[in-house]
Amino acid sequence: MTKRAKHEKQQAATPVPVVTSIPPASVLPRLAALQTADIAELKQQWREHCGTEPPPYNRKFLESRLAYRIQELAYGGLKPETVARLEALGEQLDGGNVVLRRIRAGEDRPIAGTRLVREYQGVQHTVTVLQDGFEYEGRPYRSLSAIARAITGTRWNGWSFFGLKNQRGQA
Repeated sequence: MTKRAKHEKQQAATPVPVVTSIPPASVLPRLAALQTADIAELKQQWREHCGTEPPPYNRKFLESRLAYRIQELAYGGLKPETVARLEALGEQLDGGNVVLRRIRAGEDRPIAGTRLVREYQGVQHTVTVLQDGFEYEGRPYRSLSAIARAITGTRWNGWSFFGLKNQRGQA
């Protein structure tokens, strides 16, 4: 059984009551309190506000999702029209093809034209993302790892070297 399947099974097994609303006046203090709460408190708030067990992700993830949920409970979520529009746009992209949707979700490269900047040993290095690779110092490269190796002289995970590892895993 995968970690995700276990987590989903756990979620289904423990129903927790969900807060129906939060007074708008208490939103700012609650958001500020998220930053000082320990991880156990964040997980407890997740259970109270979301009605499920918290996912096994880091503190930053829990804080951001709880902040959104608190505001959602205070001010309301997306309008039904907005949800319908987003679903329609998704259908236009993949025509309802779940396989295509999963492939597109795996596209985690930065958008072509993005500039990645990294300072290494006091020197600033800039990489431009191309449609089919990357450009560094006027030369094309197929991977960020090759560029990181050219800069450092040692093997690096290019995504980690340029600080994209966390975003890449969440995309």
